[in-house]
Amino acid sequence: MKTDAAPKGWLVLAFIAIYFVWGTTYLANLFALEAMTPFIISALRYVVAGLLLATLAYGKGQAFPKRKELRDLAISGTLMLAGGSGLVVVAEQYISSGSAAVIVATEPLWFVLLDRRRWRLYFNDRKMITGLLLGFLGIVLFTRFTPMHSPQGSPSGSPLLGTMIVLAGVILWVIGTLFASRRIKPNAYTLWHPTAQLLAAGIFAGLIAGLAGEWTVFDFREVSGPSWGGLGFLILFGSLIGYLAYGWLVTVQPPALVSTHTYVNPLVALLMGWLFVGEPIASQQLMALAVALLGVVLTQTSKVHAEAHYDGEGEVETHS
Repeated sequence: MKTDAAPKGWLVLAFIAIYFVWGTTYLANLFALEAMTPFIISALRYVVAGLLLATLAYGKGQAFPKRKELRDLAISGTLMLAGGSGLVVVAEQYISSGSAAVIVATEPLWFVLLDRRRWRLYFNDRKMITGLLLGFLGIVLFTRFTPMHSPQGSPSGSPLLGTMIVLAGVILWVIGTLFASRRIKPNAYTLWHPTAQLLAAGIFAGLIAGLAGEWTVFDFREVSGPSWGGLGFLILFGSLIGYLAYGWLVTVQPPALVSTHTYVNPLVALLMGWLFVGEPIASQQLMALAVALLGVVLTQTSKVHAEAHYDGEGEVETHS
């Protein structure tokens, strides 16, 4: 893969987007939660982002996906965005934004556990097995050492409940990503693909909000400026700029380099939460984070991971 053709300035900006922007979306969730409920946040975020991206795709005159592709895109988008990212917003009612980001950082470990096609390859490698054990040990320790903390507007702090909700979201994200990687052809990819995923996720989240009674108590006039600001940040920077930056980076840089955002995002989220909303950070948490990230690094740098990634069926990680 040639990387010298990519303008250095754009490379720097793109990496800033996936390192810093994605790391700060967890804090943006907190601000949005001040006056909005979780699934309304996801519904508004994805529908607006999808419509904006649809305008861009239409302006470029790109080919529209076929009916079967639209179905697969809708399924994968709903799993990853409404289920995956949406549950992270729910969890931030019970745990800090930094804690949520740390748990999401275990995503590569779940790819290994849920990718049954490659289990024989993965579990014959000691480095991979060690990485998995360390990764999950780190999360257990992080949850154990997380101080009781009630995020803004939440009923009460509950590290265990928040952790379980985030893990459920991560699993849904991985299932959706694996589904998309095996059903959607990369060479047919256009801006209509993420547009369909965003709109499907937004509509589904809106339906869940309706079933949960969130729309009946929602009043646009009562939403504060900071909450609108948090939602706007999620739409513009999280679901558009960050998403498009990642999509471009994986075409011009080695996947292993692009995936380093997995290690940086939780550090950014912890720092932002501490600086702006006073989220506590215990020294034991940082030690547990180091253990978890060491496990992720071991799995990502193992020989079998590299073989699996380049066998022609490697999954593509996409965040919004």
